[in-house]
Amino acid sequence: MTINLLPMATPDLLWQVTRNDAAKSAEARAAILADPGFGKHFTDHMVDICWSEKGGWHRPRVQPYGPISLDPAAAVLHYAQEVFEGLKAYRHADGSIWTFRPEANAARMQRSAKRLALPELPVEYFLESLKQLIAVDGDWVPTAPETSLYLRPFMFAKEAFLGVRPAAKVNYYLIASPAGAYFTGGVTPVAIWLSTQYARAGKGGTGAAKTGGNYASSLVAQAEAYDHGCAQVLFLDGSGTYLEELGGMNVVLVTKDGRLITPESDSILEGITLDSVLQLGRDRGLKVEQRPVPLQEWVDGVASGEIVEAFACGTAAVLTPISELKGEHVSIVMPEPSGERVSMSLRQELTDIQYGRVPDRHNWLMRLDA
Repeated sequence: MTINLLPMATPDLLWQVTRNDAAKSAEARAAILADPGFGKHFTDHMVDICWSEKGGWHRPRVQPYGPISLDPAAAVLHYAQEVFEGLKAYRHADGSIWTFRPEANAARMQRSAKRLALPELPVEYFLESLKQLIAVDGDWVPTAPETSLYLRPFMFAKEAFLGVRPAAKVNYYLIASPAGAYFTGGVTPVAIWLSTQYARAGKGGTGAAKTGGNYASSLVAQAEAYDHGCAQVLFLDGSGTYLEELGGMNVVLVTKDGRLITPESDSILEGITLDSVLQLGRDRGLKVEQRPVPLQEWVDGVASGEIVEAFACGTAAVLTPISELKGEHVSIVMPEPSGERVSMSLRQELTDIQYGRVPDRHNWLMRLDA
């Protein structure tokens, strides 16, 4: 076990790095990277930064990956005070390691933390945590085409107490997992189940925050989707009229005249992949509409030939075409495209930027191993 003290980009914190004596061998790591799956394997180290009411953010560490010790009365176990993020590290052709729009993830984590009454991690601390982990686990970033290292920052209330109030002790962690395709079938059109019995979020709730409770509440509907042969579930708003989002992704409709239409409300998580895809669409001269979108507009649009594509997008899956929307009283079968799908063309452009295959004209990339 090797312990090093390394200066942080911010002068007020000093990083402690403890090497994992039980780190996987190069051979064992290579075997995992050959078939990583998604979220099944984890790197040798993790980041841990503490926060307290009195001390603020302190004691940043890179340490061996392993179990987190929690008091049975830890607030997160009883009151679900927790937020997280998701982004990726990409290996470019020259061997360098980059990530995509991490400042946006850092800002979104701050918004989520504020909504959950958690302390806001400074953006510079968030960015430095990514660099510090890659400094010790950079060999875990895969080299195979379309693979990446999924980065999962998360923060939760660690104080031991029983009482409904914001916790006075919180920890921020960062773990990483080599990632292949999110959907086992690869990038092929998927069927989506329309949930009419369950709602993902309500007005004034936590829908716009990236918090575990939102995903927990979606699982019963996701299981229903699997039972109907669907890969994901789509939720409506509380009135059952307007599209919201999928269990873990945003949804976009494409019209025959080149408009990109996506739902907008204060209960939808602001998607970084969505925002990037919409910007790439604007760059091409496509009109972007972010507004309330009635389910009936999708039904009528496909029937009339006005809506020609639909896709889901998010960090994990990037972008996936939707082939069909199934529901108890709704069935929308998307038409076969006459040429290249707009969705797949946008996906290719986005991943080309992420992997350094085309110029990054929006300065979205940040190098992690420099």
